Amino acid sequence: MLSRIILFILSCFAVLATSHRVVKHDETFVPDIILRVTWENVSQPCVPTKPVALVNGTSPGPAIYLEEEVTTWIRIYNDMPNQNLTMHWHGLTMALFPFSDGTPQAAQWPIPAMHFFDYEIRVPAGMAGTYYYHSHVGIQAVSVNGPLIVKDKGRPPYDYDEERIIHFTDVFNGTNAGVTDGVLADPITFTETAGILINGKGGGVASGYPCNSSLSVIDVEPGKTYRLRFIGATALTFSSFAIEGHDVLTVIEADGQYTKPVDVSFMQVTTGQTFSALLRTRDDIKSGQFYMQVESRERPVNATNYAILNYRHGLKPSEPLYPPVTPPLTLPPTDVNWLEYTLEPLVDDDFPTLEEVTRRIYIDVQQVSVNGRKRYFFNNVTWTSAIPSEPYLVSLYKNDGIEFPSMERALANGGVDPVVHAWPAQIGEVLEIVLQNVCDGTGEATGGFDTHPFHAHGLHFYDIGSGNGTYDFEENEKRMQGWHPALRDTTPLFRYLTDGVPGTRMGWRAWRLRIQDPGVWMIHCHIEAHMAMGMQMVWVFGNHTEVLKLPINDVTGYLTYGGNVAGNETHWPVVVEVNDDWMNHQ
Repeated sequence: MLSRIILFILSCFAVLATSHRVVKHDETFVPDIILRVTWENVSQPCVPTKPVALVNGTSPGPAIYLEEEVTTWIRIYNDMPNQNLTMHWHGLTMALFPFSDGTPQAAQWPIPAMHFFDYEIRVPAGMAGTYYYHSHVGIQAVSVNGPLIVKDKGRPPYDYDEERIIHFTDVFNGTNAGVTDGVLADPITFTETAGILINGKGGGVASGYPCNSSLSVIDVEPGKTYRLRFIGATALTFSSFAIEGHDVLTVIEADGQYTKPVDVSFMQVTTGQTFSALLRTRDDIKSGQFYMQVESRERPVNATNYAILNYRHGLKPSEPLYPPVTPPLTLPPTDVNWLEYTLEPLVDDDFPTLEEVTRRIYIDVQQVSVNGRKRYFFNNVTWTSAIPSEPYLVSLYKNDGIEFPSMERALANGGVDPVVHAWPAQIGEVLEIVLQNVCDGTGEATGGFDTHPFHAHGLHFYDIGSGNGTYDFEENEKRMQGWHPALRDTTPLFRYLTDGVPGTRMGWRAWRLRIQDPGVWMIHCHIEAHMAMGMQMVWVFGNHTEVLKLPINDVTGYLTYGGNVAGNETHWPVVVEVNDDWMNHQ
């Protein structure tokens, strides 16, 4: 049987071998999915009424379903009157569609207010799983997000009766602008979550303040097996989750990749992570309710919120259900060993050995004070929207403001080209990326550490573990003996202390990856406030020819903000179609 990664590579070559065409999406074009983002005054659980960006009138937005090896066109309307917008397809590679990754810092100009953009997505074979979509402009992802499920082309490898989505989001008392302004101010003001919602609803306690809002209800029937799809769409919260009266969940998927089964008693889901776990409902319960309890971790104040697992036996609760007075469960503190050195792919794949590693890149992650304001740096380089002043891929095509990143400069500076603030890699390389937690250097005698969930665009990586102190590749290789790491797209860099001596390295996370998909991709902490503080990197995989594979004359509409790829009331968009479906109808 071909492995998932081989199927993916073959699919990439198949599409790249086909042609592309430039076409106007006029009134004859019908998108497969339409999402409209609006800016409305709404009431959300646990917070005051305020302006919120919504997707099709709700937050989270509707679940969308894609199929393997089927091209899907998704039209995103930016109906907000004065904000930009993009949409990122979290966990899916856009290697075949370079302007569809939804990253205004890297891949595309944002969609202007009152315009729309058509995203082309084709999921390769072997990528069925749990994902989500979200905006990548500012911290709009707080509310602009929704489940994205890629259906199995055939029978799923695990048997279950039905599935349910458990979608975590945060709500904040402040507006998006207020949260962002606070973390960029001197002195910094960090806004903590006011509640963790499950499927858009929830109540409980946050920062000591109770919220008696009605709860989401997850209906089940006795004696069945349910696939619970967990989506960490929070903007800040590291979530710990368990179900009253149900002690075993069986993890079968992580970040869109099927894994060998692992039984756990609770889930840990950072922002940016997705999992599937099987829940076997009890035979001895015919009707009744159990609390599903979620708590925040790794923050100075805690939030505890709830949903309901409802054994309906054909019936729904007649009245809304509310949080308990006393938490029914005692959830453990952060477990830095949860699923570490444990998850393995369901089908063995092409995991690169230590001998295949061509380059090891150590990346120091540290918060530093700059002119009184706190910024995050990677190897002494922070992300800023001024370098470049336009999406990096656009700059490379136009060749008018920034040069292609220099491998020579990168090798001399810990992996980053300090002139263009980008991290280059060559196709065919096998990298080990080691993220190292460095105690804050903010000018004070004592610094702090934080936990950071790191997410990679454009590819999945093999997560090869984490630990305290500093990374020792030889010792880690011994620990990995007999273990086949799973592919992931988001894993946390833990803190092992809260305070320390500034500059001390204390904690690491290591990835191993094959560089095989040319493009401009981001790697970043998935905490929205940390991204605003500079915790983002732009990586360029491949050389000039490999990255700029579409002819410049065909992509001119993508190279200008508000170019003709963005439709509005006065004109239809002119887009590049990069797929082989249309060829079958010539």
